[in-house]
Amino acid sequence: MSDFEWMAWTAPTAAFFLGIAGLLIGMTVWQRFSPTRLQRGLLPIATTRGDRLFIGLLASAFLHLAWLGLTPWSPLIALGLSALLLVSVMRFG
Repeated sequence: MSDFEWMAWTAPTAAFFLGIAGLLIGMTVWQRFSPTRLQRGLLPIATTRGDRLFIGLLASAFLHLAWLGLTPWSPLIALGLSALLLVSVMRFG
């Protein structure tokens, strides 16, 4: 019995985790070549790129949970909205 049988490893699940890993690797490389600094934007606190990524990912997770719980519409719409939310937080946060 494999230790991973409890998880439904489908292509979308693998793509999600690979996407998060890609974001983390990309942010690490970006930090290496261009160190971050505190920035004030629309968020009420000064944040770094990593802070904004974390806040954007959390907000996207909550948006998806609310979408799944409150609407009968396709989760792909929530995916698009989450991508816009993440880009907005990263750029203007």
